[in-house]
Amino acid sequence: MAGKLSPMVVLPPLVFAALAALFFFGLNREDPDALPSALAGKSAPPVALEPLGSAPIFDDAMLRAPGVKLVNFWASWCAPCRVEHPNLEALGAEGVAIYGVNYKDKPGNALRFLDELGNPYAALGADPEGRMGIDWGLYGVPETYMIDGQGNIVLRFAGPITQRALESRIRPAMAEAGAGG
Repeated sequence: MAGKLSPMVVLPPLVFAALAALFFFGLNREDPDALPSALAGKSAPPVALEPLGSAPIFDDAMLRAPGVKLVNFWASWCAPCRVEHPNLEALGAEGVAIYGVNYKDKPGNALRFLDELGNPYAALGADPEGRMGIDWGLYGVPETYMIDGQGNIVLRFAGPITQRALESRIRPAMAEAGAGG
């Protein structure tokens, strides 16, 4: 019996080796910040929104119109949404079509948010119950989907669009999506 190793002696080093391998491969992914999207390369899911104030609402046909556009899920209660808002304003001022989805928010709070910070959206609507967010695979707000001229999802960006993200991910993807149609 002296030659047998106890499971309590062998198990900890095996668990450690497995975790070390997981961390190593996880940290060496191409983009550790990117969350996977089952919808990338597929047609954008249906738009199911309620009006938000007197703002124009967008629909499926607008997502399938020519040109690159962004669909931005946001909420007034979301601090990172405030962080990204100046970058959305800048993109909107450049003529980028941005469609806003106000997610699980109170209409009055959402409209005050836009009154205070500006409205970068070409059209927008409310998703008060989060049903559209579920259909789109939303993890949380803010989250932005880039749609090409055929209505397909080209990029899903989770988190606030910072200046760094704008230059490293959003603008290159917009250029590529625009070149493709």
